[in-house]
Amino acid sequence: MRLSKVGYYSEYVVYPVLSAGLLATAAWRYPGRAGILAATFIGGVALWTLVEYLLHRFILHHVPYIKEMHDAHHHDQAALIGTPVWLSLLIFVAFVFAPLWLLTDPVITAGVSAGMVIGYFLYGAAHHIIHHWDVKAGGLGYKLKHRHGLHHHYSENGNFGVTTGFWDVVFGTDIQRRLRAEKAQAKRG
Repeated sequence: MRLSKVGYYSEYVVYPVLSAGLLATAAWRYPGRAGILAATFIGGVALWTLVEYLLHRFILHHVPYIKEMHDAHHHDQAALIGTPVWLSLLIFVAFVFAPLWLLTDPVITAGVSAGMVIGYFLYGAAHHIIHHWDVKAGGLGYKLKHRHGLHHHYSENGNFGVTTGFWDVVFGTDIQRRLRAEKAQAKRG
């Protein structure tokens, strides 16, 4: 969905503050559980990378209406297109925070939720850098831009991870590996 500048950039304020607030509150209220809080935060960031991959592969490219909005991004990559912060926040509360609150304890809820929120923030930042910054060759931003560029310009059936290519390797959707395998097959046969 096309967003105003305020709507587009608001998540870069809301999500770090939210994550810090969750972590600070849990650390303050449960000071003896800092190790659990740290571990669940890291787990939440890691879990986000899987959610990011699955959302991009199965929702953004296949679910009607959402697919059309995502196609708008593929056609105008420099546009300020994204999910409004109120909607992504509502999704986080409904599908992450509330279920964890009901099924686990406050420290695990805070850690996993804060980790997933920061994962989403890092995804948004990486995606913005990929499409809006002139990155130098050789750095992480360049590698991410190259990987994501293959998704946009070579095949929409691969490289679904934006912040990491790990899940593309796990699920066989890494375009670079596919190209190397095809090249090796052509040499053999």
